[in-house]
Amino acid sequence: MTRIVEPKTDRLQLRQWIENDRDAFAAMSSDPRVMEFFPATLTRFESDAVVDKCQALIAERGWGVWAVELCDTGQFIGIIGLHVPDFELSVGPCVEVLWRLARPFWGFGYATEGASAALKVGFEILNLQEIVSFTVLKNVRSRSVMEKLRMINSGETFHHPVLPEGSGLREHCLYTISRSRWVDVCHSSS
Repeated sequence: MTRIVEPKTDRLQLRQWIENDRDAFAAMSSDPRVMEFFPATLTRFESDAVVDKCQALIAERGWGVWAVELCDTGQFIGIIGLHVPDFELSVGPCVEVLWRLARPFWGFGYATEGASAALKVGFEILNLQEIVSFTVLKNVRSRSVMEKLRMINSGETFHHPVLPEGSGLREHCLYTISRSRWVDVCHSSS
């Protein structure tokens, strides 16, 4: 049986999905502001399919894209985790760190805090050598989180293969962080 990793920070619990998360995730996934840099908002059917996939991958691997709740209230606030993209990137097979939070929880540092916990899992438990993150060029909020995580902008852009030609969301930038940089960042902040 696979041991499931559920990172915890001072304010956040990253955990396996539960049935009660579905309504909150569907509401978040139908919010046009939250989904601004995605091709479309999600229907309830599409949202539930994402939950099912995340849940199954965590059960299979022990890690993945976790549901995130506030420690003090248990309230679902979004998703943060590690994911293996199912399309090819120039950096080759890779693991990405990602996040998406419901709008009422923007601006509190939760994305950075939770993504940092996910990076810790990637480097200290999974022993990865590098983790990437990518987003639409004009997504300054996510790019700011990447920079707060001390990820390095590779300077490389690419056309997301899932998005159609002519889509204003197609061009993405790529950020990376190596295991050695992560260790240096951890030591410099302690």
